Amino acid sequence: MVSSTSPSLSSPFLVSKCTVFPDQKSSLGDLKLSVSDLPMLSCHYIQKGGLFTRPQMSVDSLVSLLKRALSQTLCRFPPLAGRFRTDDDGYIYIACNDEGVGFVHKNGTVWSIRDVLSPIHVPGFVKSFFALDRTVSYDGHREPLLTVQVTELSDGVFIGCSVNHAVTDGTSFWNFFNTFAEFSRGMKMVTKQPDFSRESVLISPAVLRVPADGLKVTFDEYAPLSERIFSFSRESILKIKAKVNNRKWNDNGDIDAVEILGKQSNDTYMKTWLKKTESNGVVEISSFQSLSALLWRAVTRARKLQGNKTTTFRMAVNCRHRLNPKLDSFYFGNAIQSIPTYAAAGDVLSKGLRWCAEQLNKNVNAHDDTTVRRFVEDWESNPRVFPLGNSDGASITMGSSPRFPMYENDFGWGRPLAIRSGNANKFDGKISAFPGRVGGGSVDLEVVLAPETMAGIESDHEFMQYVTSF
Repeated sequence: MVSSTSPSLSSPFLVSKCTVFPDQKSSLGDLKLSVSDLPMLSCHYIQKGGLFTRPQMSVDSLVSLLKRALSQTLCRFPPLAGRFRTDDDGYIYIACNDEGVGFVHKNGTVWSIRDVLSPIHVPGFVKSFFALDRTVSYDGHREPLLTVQVTELSDGVFIGCSVNHAVTDGTSFWNFFNTFAEFSRGMKMVTKQPDFSRESVLISPAVLRVPADGLKVTFDEYAPLSERIFSFSRESILKIKAKVNNRKWNDNGDIDAVEILGKQSNDTYMKTWLKKTESNGVVEISSFQSLSALLWRAVTRARKLQGNKTTTFRMAVNCRHRLNPKLDSFYFGNAIQSIPTYAAAGDVLSKGLRWCAEQLNKNVNAHDDTTVRRFVEDWESNPRVFPLGNSDGASITMGSSPRFPMYENDFGWGRPLAIRSGNANKFDGKISAFPGRVGGGSVDLEVVLAPETMAGIESDHEFMQYVTSF
């Protein structure tokens, strides 16, 4: 196995790079950045991608196929082929001017699929599968808003996308990626049409004042970190949820009450059951909130914080369906807000898993139209970038979502083997939630921690007993 620390093999070598343009001219006007977009200008570009087996075609044919599919996709997502512009009043827009996106082809055949997947910790060379490394989103005034990098492996291929975070959130990113894959495998129609309207409360007259020297990330991007993917099977997730909701678990993989997950919660009977349960003073905690509470306790324990130290667990929430009127499900742009939940370290550790999950549940459930608008008003009173990071050493930030369709990206020769990310926006306490590849409610947590904290949770029985071994 190749060592990720080997200097001579730390990055793949460049084969070619070019600019890809939309296959049709855009008729879309400039799009004003919203109060959800603007705070992201100090964040790195989103870097996410998929690991695939090698298709039965030559590398040249593969690269040509992906360039053609990308060109077709861009005419359906014209903002990605544009650049930022700032007007005389300080408002920042996406100019949909067809300047194009970056496309990079690199050779990393010194590595195999096994080299990517088999190490316990994510190997460092995976970060080289992405372009625009550590590029800040404000630089979209001069840099492409999107660059795709295709990296050959000895027996596979990695397709990585670096997208400006002030242009897209996770919902918009994966809609683009899914559409890119659809065109690659020969589809002619867009199944999930992006909505470019700019008519909601998120479009504000407030101006974000940017320093003359631009914007920088708000955390130490070179601090030593350890990164690992912790996988949780559907069975493990349901066991955690059963424990949090004080239910019995049997060996048949069942719990003694209705499991409410995703689409199932739309069932009339289940909604009635949930209302009755809550009317009796028992709050139903979701699977993901249960898992988040488990992680909160493990990280807090591993950090060995003083009991009176305030810990923070931040969760990014999608505001599209929380606003009234609702935004389109495929509204293009950022429509997220960060919900902080605070608790003393002593309470997190002494009051139990259920208590921690209840704190998260209360804040998420309370984040309705009124709360979204209050967040907007607060930002308008003091326009600012998002303070990403862990400045007090006691914070966790949960991003991404196991609901995102990450494994629906079939470019024509099969689904991804795994989802991985680059260096972007990583700091001690940054967690990203992915769906498990097997589906069915399984979840992968991409956990980034200080090395000593990672070692702590890896020896934490309460946490590790639920981690699935492969």
